[in-house]
Amino acid sequence: MGEFTARHRVRSTALSGTPGTGKSSVAARLGPTRRVVEVAALAGGPSSARPGRPVVDVDLARLRAAESRKPSALRADVYVGHLAHFLPCRDVVLLRCHPLELADRLDKGLRGSRADRRENVAAEATDVILLEALSLRRRVWEVDTTDRSLDAVAREVRTLLDQRPPPRFGRIDWLADARVTDYLLRPNR
Repeated sequence: MGEFTARHRVRSTALSGTPGTGKSSVAARLGPTRRVVEVAALAGGPSSARPGRPVVDVDLARLRAAESRKPSALRADVYVGHLAHFLPCRDVVLLRCHPLELADRLDKGLRGSRADRRENVAAEATDVILLEALSLRRRVWEVDTTDRSLDAVAREVRTLLDQRPPPRFGRIDWLADARVTDYLLRPNR
């Protein structure tokens, strides 16, 4: 346990965001001194809720309770996933991405069905995860990943984890971009 003990006494942080914003890729670059755990791994792995696509069914209440019962020395430093902000974390680093770039990322990776990809773009455009985190009274830092390298984003996330500055959110307004509104209003894109 050695090197993790001091960090676990501080607090766990959620690295959350809409699918495609770069959570897992950024988490992989946070360094060996942090215990990073994917929410999907805690939830027990894939199930077959949809044909041809592995899906993880998560009982959030049960998962939150299980993580809350763990001694702080056994909790993750960073929980990663689009549901991570629901876990017992005071702090949330929320990765954001311009919805049109997110649509391109999701389409290139063919992540989910067309309807799922469109739903994720709409969720990003309308701040769904930000609003969920704030409703849970989390301290939130938004990090825009649009047109940025993974290394640059990982450096910013590491700085936030190390320094814990005052929360920073609410500066991103994707709906102010008419192209985003146009995308959302186009049927069956």
